[in-house]
Amino acid sequence: MNLGELKVPGPTRTALTVPFWAAAAEGRFIVQHCADCASWVFYPRQICPYCWSPRLEWREASGRARLESWSVIHRPGHPGWEPAAPYAIGIVRLAERPSMLSHILTAEPRLHLPLQVRFTQVGAEILPCFEPQNE
Repeated sequence: MNLGELKVPGPTRTALTVPFWAAAAEGRFIVQHCADCASWVFYPRQICPYCWSPRLEWREASGRARLESWSVIHRPGHPGWEPAAPYAIGIVRLAERPSMLSHILTAEPRLHLPLQVRFTQVGAEILPCFEPQNE
């Protein structure tokens, strides 16, 4: 299935998330990094959840992750996703330590599967999805 052919809603953009989505559209994977305690932070926030510093900066992340949990969707909640079903959605733990929810581009997800980001056309958007690492 070509995910670019789907008629699905795109991500909600806010002032905090615009840098993330703009970088994704350019094929860059960025995550917030705290200038005070050196923690990596995702989802985008105004203050660091570890030390409460407001000094969060966007930095290039490695794009490497491990699959922590997943669900294979057979009956999507939005009709635009029906042509893609079944598909996997999962929680990935980034190498930098934050976790995020993402589309998983494999028919055989498994616990702790090494992943890498792959920018993928999904509907009208370029989204960071994850696929198995080339080992």
